[in-house]
Amino acid sequence: MLALAILALLLLALAALYVHDRRQVAHTILRNYPIIGYFRYFAETLGEYMRQYQYLPDWSERPFNRLERAWVYRSAKGVSNLRSFGSENVPAFVFRNAAFPVLDEEKRPYPGKQIGISEGPGACRQPYLAHHFFNISGMSYGALSPAAVSALSRGAKMAGIWMATGEGGLAPNHLEGGCDIIMQMGTAKYGVRNPDGTLSEERLRAIAAHEQVRMFEVKLAQGAKPGKGGILPGAKVTADVAAIRGIPEGRDSISPNRHLDIGNVRELGQFVERVRGITGKPVGVKFVAGDIEFLESWFEDCVTHPEGCPDYVQIDGGEGGTGAAPSALIDYVGLPVTLALPMVTAARERYRLEDRIRIIASAKLITPDKVAWALCMGADFVSSARGFMFSLGCIQAMKCGSGQCPTGVTASNPRLIAGLDPTDKAVRVARYAQQVREEVEIIAHACGLTDPTGFRPRHVTEIERGVGGFRAPQGSD
Repeated sequence: MLALAILALLLLALAALYVHDRRQVAHTILRNYPIIGYFRYFAETLGEYMRQYQYLPDWSERPFNRLERAWVYRSAKGVSNLRSFGSENVPAFVFRNAAFPVLDEEKRPYPGKQIGISEGPGACRQPYLAHHFFNISGMSYGALSPAAVSALSRGAKMAGIWMATGEGGLAPNHLEGGCDIIMQMGTAKYGVRNPDGTLSEERLRAIAAHEQVRMFEVKLAQGAKPGKGGILPGAKVTADVAAIRGIPEGRDSISPNRHLDIGNVRELGQFVERVRGITGKPVGVKFVAGDIEFLESWFEDCVTHPEGCPDYVQIDGGEGGTGAAPSALIDYVGLPVTLALPMVTAARERYRLEDRIRIIASAKLITPDKVAWALCMGADFVSSARGFMFSLGCIQAMKCGSGQCPTGVTASNPRLIAGLDPTDKAVRVARYAQQVREEVEIIAHACGLTDPTGFRPRHVTEIERGVGGFRAPQGSD
């Protein structure tokens, strides 16, 4: 009888725990997987101590290691990022600290930067003043779940940052939070297309009429699949996704390799001019650096035909992310941002376009060190997609294209989506953005700068790597 009583109490306790897990909103894994989800948290907690007995260091995981993800998780939850004992990191670069860092009373808030010019060839009727240097990069509605998009929109508003739509079109979830929006136009022109795939000026005007939509972005390529258009498996093309994109429900959504009406530099400039003329708002271009001749020809055309010059360019490195792409493109095509960003900023300087074209850097820049590095290399802004996915609770399960994401971030399964509470996760999005800003400013102050606009290449130094580790610079003992 005693055994039966104990068993009954145990089952009752498990039932109560199940109900609790389903009702709470702070932990998506527990909400979607009551009771058994605790095994993940136990393993995660014990792993910190058990890893000292194995050969798998925290920085060995791919594509984002445990140190990077843990920093984002702690920041999003509002948990202290202070650490003890010493660094576990193996840095590729370090910042050159000043002998006399900036005092608290000398610090200056980030002043913001304007995108788009008010006068002259290529001027727009409504330039945009971006208030922060760290923002949310494009992730399409459909690739992300409705709940995830809602959480990002609300969190972006709290943090005062912009959010790009991705190439999947503008959804009500993008607008519900009230944040500033970049409407991205991919090669299929989802959301602004005619039935034949060409640009619909009527739809473009309708989207531009939204006050929240501050800028438009012409997407030539993204880092994970340069040379191939977007891919959304048919299982994720639900009725609302199909309606927003203007495509059939349940069928694979595969964009053309490039814009059908943009086949050379001059046509690119003409398209930028056309969109800016219709919308009256800044127009940028997202691309992956590869062909240096293209970059030279493009910037030369910007000087020759300033009316077609973009207001900004977003450089996505070849290490950029996606929900679905061929392995050959993910792994082997496109320059990494570490090579691409300095190349683009140098070209902008050669053609004296610093005051005309803003540069946005993206591709795995999710922690303050990498954001500060990009600003040192000449980026005006940094955009992150996967960093904000981690802030939503993404555990890098690598199931983005399946629709079965266990945290609901990229899920299409209604049960899994329901586990992600937009109200709770919006706060985490805002906390993450704020923590990145604060720690980038800490680096700037350590370098003797009053704010991050003063970053220059001289403030960062690459660490030379030798076989089996680092090697000392020449001339050192």
